[in-house]
Amino acid sequence: MSNIVRGTMLLTGATFLSKLLGMIYVIPFNALVGATGGTLFSLAYTPYNIFISLSTVGVPLAVSKFVSKYNAVGDYETGMRMFRTGMTLMVTTGIIAFLVLFFSADLLATGMITSENADELSRSDVAFVIKMVSFALILIPAMSIVRGFFQGYNSMGPTAISQVIEQIVRIFFILAGSFVIVNILNGSVIAAVGFSTFAAFLGAVASCLVLYIYWQKRKPYIDKQRKQQIYMYDISTSDMFKELFRYAGPFVLVGLATPLYQLIDQFTFERAMVANGEGDIWSFSYSVVNFYGHKLVIIPVTIAIGLSLAILPAMTKAYTQNNKQLLKNQISQALQIVMFLILPAVSGLSLLSTEAYGALFGLEKIAISGELLAWYAPVGLFFGLFTVTSSILQGVNQQRFAVVSLSAGVLVKVLLNIQLIYMFGAKGAIFGTALAAGIATILNLWRIRLAAQFSYKPLVKQTTLIIIFIAIMSVAISLGKYLLGMVVPNNRVGMIITLIGCVSVGGLVYLWLAYASTLLERVLGNRVRFLDKIFK
Repeated sequence: MSNIVRGTMLLTGATFLSKLLGMIYVIPFNALVGATGGTLFSLAYTPYNIFISLSTVGVPLAVSKFVSKYNAVGDYETGMRMFRTGMTLMVTTGIIAFLVLFFSADLLATGMITSENADELSRSDVAFVIKMVSFALILIPAMSIVRGFFQGYNSMGPTAISQVIEQIVRIFFILAGSFVIVNILNGSVIAAVGFSTFAAFLGAVASCLVLYIYWQKRKPYIDKQRKQQIYMYDISTSDMFKELFRYAGPFVLVGLATPLYQLIDQFTFERAMVANGEGDIWSFSYSVVNFYGHKLVIIPVTIAIGLSLAILPAMTKAYTQNNKQLLKNQISQALQIVMFLILPAVSGLSLLSTEAYGALFGLEKIAISGELLAWYAPVGLFFGLFTVTSSILQGVNQQRFAVVSLSAGVLVKVLLNIQLIYMFGAKGAIFGTALAAGIATILNLWRIRLAAQFSYKPLVKQTTLIIIFIAIMSVAISLGKYLLGMVVPNNRVGMIITLIGCVSVGGLVYLWLAYASTLLERVLGNRVRFLDKIFK
């Protein structure tokens, strides 16, 4: 279990830092390009993310599972063969994906913007930024398969470091480029966002350099293991790919989950908002839900993402060796960490939605943005649970069911999204996503129970205790908001003070309750004993 926690902490720390940087940069980015620029940025990145998933065909994480499986039985050469052939495949699909996205940009833009007079964005603007972001597809697939190969060796460092460097370089060019274009060259917001999306390619270049350095350092160790192996499975290239794609197929859909929900919004949000008479605010509302607000919600979800990447090789090994008790312990720990960390985070964000959005992105239409973020924050729990439960299913060779659960969720979103937006305005898109992700998660949990004979009773008891702690935390946060509201001004500075104060109080209360009840140690292990110096 220590290896799982160690890998979790490393990947989670890197992913959290990457997502934190991704949240922080949107604050000055918002000041440069506003809500309109945020919406335009999001409209380009959603199809890009989908093409990333399609171009990699789920291969990187599947390679991690494949390599881990054969390494567990001492066959290192088969994993290396898969890496070589997989790299060729990824280079090919990356180039194809780039060409398809680049030349389909105008068609996609026409489907997203149905009324040119609804807001300040035009179809040509959307097409331009989609074309600019498409260049990153040339590098991302090949880069990601190297990460998957390292993870198959339970080496999370290359993924973690390259991920952070990629984000830092990308953000630097986003902010520097936007500042130069808008403030020095007096260019348009459209041009600034176009360059910002192209920064994904520049970040990918930096990440590739980091991975190359790691490869040069690790290659002697990998070669040494290959020379020491005694037996190699006689698997043909075609059979090897059949096994790989048997793993990979569901990975595609799992990676597509959130982008698919957002893509449905992109093709329904504007037209539904125009239809119910709110076309004048569709761009602002969309940016709150699917860009600026999403950046805040996804922060706690990175815990689940890092966890799902870290547990997969170890879980695959336990399943391959038929160690049922270890497998159940790994499943339990994965779900416990999600509930323990994400549930209080999204609860606190919902309570402090107005203060969080106002402090970070300004007070423009704060009544709208604060309400939307309050509704959207709890959906983060479903995002996190779906990611982890899907990873668990893949670890116990039930990856095909992830296709069923995600398909059910997407179907619900497709069928209900326009009606929900028409009835409830921008909140309807949030309700549609919550229903979709919630149904997909429940189906995954049901399948895990059957496949692994896993009992949820201990998890339910623990979650009940967590909910009690959150209720106490919420009282502390609400009291802090009330007291600070009497002394701090009702402006952006005041919201910053309130946010910092309430997050500190709420976090400390929850942490102390978890520590005093030993819940913290049961979930995260002995590593939390350093808190003895604080609470004793």
